[in-house]
Amino acid sequence: MDFDFSDDQQSLRDAVRRWVDKGYAFERRRGIVAAGGFDRAAYGELAELGLTALTVPEAHDGLGQGAVDAMVAMEELGRGIVLEPLAQTFVASGVLSQCAPEAVQAAWLPRIASGEALVVLAHQERKARYRLDVCEAQATGAGDGIAVSGTKSLVPAGDQADAFLVPAQHQGRMALFLVERGARGVATRGYVTQDGSRAAEVQFDGAPATLVAEDGLAALELAVDIGIAAACAEAVGVMDQTVALTVDYMNQRKQFGVPIASFQALRHRVADMKMQLELARSMSYYASLKLGAPADERRRALARAKVQLGQSMRFVGQQSVQLHGGIGVTDEYIGSHYFKKLTQLEMTWGDTLHHLGEVSARMQDTAGVFA
Repeated sequence: MDFDFSDDQQSLRDAVRRWVDKGYAFERRRGIVAAGGFDRAAYGELAELGLTALTVPEAHDGLGQGAVDAMVAMEELGRGIVLEPLAQTFVASGVLSQCAPEAVQAAWLPRIASGEALVVLAHQERKARYRLDVCEAQATGAGDGIAVSGTKSLVPAGDQADAFLVPAQHQGRMALFLVERGARGVATRGYVTQDGSRAAEVQFDGAPATLVAEDGLAALELAVDIGIAAACAEAVGVMDQTVALTVDYMNQRKQFGVPIASFQALRHRVADMKMQLELARSMSYYASLKLGAPADERRRALARAKVQLGQSMRFVGQQSVQLHGGIGVTDEYIGSHYFKKLTQLEMTWGDTLHHLGEVSARMQDTAGVFA
């Protein structure tokens, strides 16, 4: 299989990398964290680069690119541990373009493409753990009179977003709805998460809603799989930079009068870090390439990818801290923020043990079919 990137994809990578290097330095990121973990101006700069339009269909003012292009962008944003939730934009544009009625697409996709509207997925409930089929939020009414009630947790940039994609029980089954943040009956409570990004608890109390998909579980599974692929790509960028920071530190730090990078035992540990990085990179490619597969095959593939990425993230992050010593966990040193990001990404969209269980269950189901 050809894993070479096209000229356009290489140009996209270069453009995003230049913006990260010049426009999103660590000091700017530190200021955004101090201000609450989200900067609308920085999100606007991502829109100016064309990233918010990347996976929006051309018919709705987007660029009409695919999952590999999104993967390239997320890798480069991961290198800069960018806080603004571009992955949520890919989730929203993917779900709306594949599941929503044409009127809803026409109303929201051009606004998403331009960066005018930030639409995020609000699906996590406290009792659900990582199970997508557990949903206590309720929707009543029909047509233009649908109202949603319930509470969603850990909603990315939830008090800054313009609208939410919300799964809720409706007429005996889960459906997916779009609710505007400024609508009556919507209340948010924002906070900063471990990695410095912003999230919120969102309360819906009879909030007016627009139906996106009657089969809400299928739409939610698609949304989560797009999110997993984006998280895998982002994690590769984070790990790549973590390894680079670690090697640079080892070349500068001296013990017994020589750089610690000259110690064979430590060089072997760095080699193990790079091996885990390359395993993760391969599975990230696999995840993005499988987004267009049938639902069952896609779900199996994304669970496998998340297992490997989770194992790699934990290994690379922990080895980096150990090779740095005490400085590796100080807030003043940039490496500690990469470690925090890896720790949070491992738990995003389901932790490693959850997806290991998913892989096992799906293998048993497949074995049962051929028994």
